[in-house]
Amino acid sequence: MQYDITNLLVEWSNGDQAALDKIMAKVYDELHQIAHNYLQNERSDHTLQTTALVNEAYLRLINFNKIDWKNRAHFFGIAGQIMRNILIDHARKQQAGKRLNQKYKMPLESILNLPIETDIDLIALDDALNNLEKIDPRQSRIIELRFFAGLTIDEVAEVLQLSPATIKREWETAKFWLLREIRNYK
Repeated sequence: MQYDITNLLVEWSNGDQAALDKIMAKVYDELHQIAHNYLQNERSDHTLQTTALVNEAYLRLINFNKIDWKNRAHFFGIAGQIMRNILIDHARKQQAGKRLNQKYKMPLESILNLPIETDIDLIALDDALNNLEKIDPRQSRIIELRFFAGLTIDEVAEVLQLSPATIKREWETAKFWLLREIRNYK
């Protein structure tokens, strides 16, 4: 299946627009599961639904046909980044219409698999990731690929062309840096 997706990605980047529909047919369930995982950590009254998140990601992906796609993991990395942007845009719009002290919260332990119960603001997470990117772009990208794209350590290693041991080490360091940043977020 991974080979089929890689071939379809190449066809799509070579101008075959129908290839994107074939790709989406093959990966829709996985994208839906990633979106579901994000949204199950959101408030119960969150207005963005799983299917809407996947559909919006699809609409934004249409513009990414000129990328030199490497493989399935690369595709999911980009899709995860797009979903992150959609969620952050949605949270910022919702927050703009509410009192400043009302935040979009999600449990941090579910994001990073930490044993500590801490609710965080999704915008705080985005700001912390942007700060981490300035300090260590690779660690920021690892968090993004693991959390927002739902990739495994091995898949992240493939996308970033690093060893799984390096990714695991950087992932652990980045998680605790992120926890500290979010706790200090004002």
